[in-house]
Amino acid sequence: MQKQRVAVAMSGGVDSSVAAALLVEQGYDVLGIMLRLWSESGQDNHNRCCTPDAMAYARQVAVQLGIPFYPIDARNVFYDQVVEYFIRDYMKGITPNPCIRCNHNIRWDFLLNHAMAFGASHLATGHYARINLDNDRKRLLKAVDEQKDQSYVLHVLNQEQLSHTIFPLGEYRKEEVRQLASDFKLPVADRGDSQDLCFLGNGDYRDFLTRHSNGITTEGEIINLQGDYLGQHSGLAMYTIGQRRGLGISSAVPLYVLEKDLEKNSLVVGTKNQRLKDRLWAENVNWVSISPRREPIHASVKIRYKSMEEHARIIPTAADKVEVTFENPIPDITPGQAAVFYDGEYCLGGGIIQRSA
Repeated sequence: MQKQRVAVAMSGGVDSSVAAALLVEQGYDVLGIMLRLWSESGQDNHNRCCTPDAMAYARQVAVQLGIPFYPIDARNVFYDQVVEYFIRDYMKGITPNPCIRCNHNIRWDFLLNHAMAFGASHLATGHYARINLDNDRKRLLKAVDEQKDQSYVLHVLNQEQLSHTIFPLGEYRKEEVRQLASDFKLPVADRGDSQDLCFLGNGDYRDFLTRHSNGITTEGEIINLQGDYLGQHSGLAMYTIGQRRGLGISSAVPLYVLEKDLEKNSLVVGTKNQRLKDRLWAENVNWVSISPRREPIHASVKIRYKSMEEHARIIPTAADKVEVTFENPIPDITPGQAAVFYDGEYCLGGGIIQRSA
């Protein structure tokens, strides 16, 4: 009987390497794929997801496991779909999450298509999440290790993509994965975890934006909610919602960034209590584990990858839009980030935050 072929998205790190080793141990016909992603030309820094060292480690692991290994050039599509999106959204005064964009457009589109072209029925990754089947519907679940859970950035997957996906690490805790790497005698057992914003190299996103977008550092007024002038900002993209330090203004009470007024090029600041909002609107909503909703539902909502879940009522307002009302006001709701909905361990779906009130 022919073995089921699975392509593993390899990065040269411990997670994807252990994922490949587990699949080999389970008897799959495994092949490794590693994407070469865009990085700035003329810079000493490489894209952190595919440095020469990372590529060498991935090859070494593939040789050790006895599986074929294929690097794929994804520089152009990554720049077009992720980097330009990152720059464009900052120019619009919002704060994007490029990892979500990468999962949607690169891993589970470009990479999945390549995996299937190699004859694979599934794409496996080192993400910490789980999938199960319930009444003929694939459902996305949190990882057993909730500290490492990555369901937040995977909420964009659809049923077709989930049906071709395997998350071998979803049932493991991070310390168990490192122990498995040691048990398998993989050369990556002690490698550090990868970081977000891989295309920045070792730089700061503000420096990157300054190099790649005209007008991103256009100065403007810092004002409070009453419109009173408090100082000058150095470009709206240089600030994040909820930021307190580095504003360059003096005040008798701590002030935080509340919003960015792109039309007036104004940075709006306010007090701790003024950070609290009880409502947001999101669009591009994807219902991953349940069918699209037409009626309001109650769920827990995360507004950032590392934020706590908050109880809320989710009201569909259009095919891919919702209004989310929180039981208790929460701080720093940030346009451009994802609002992701949960029912216990199930990730129901999510959308991109447009505004709050």
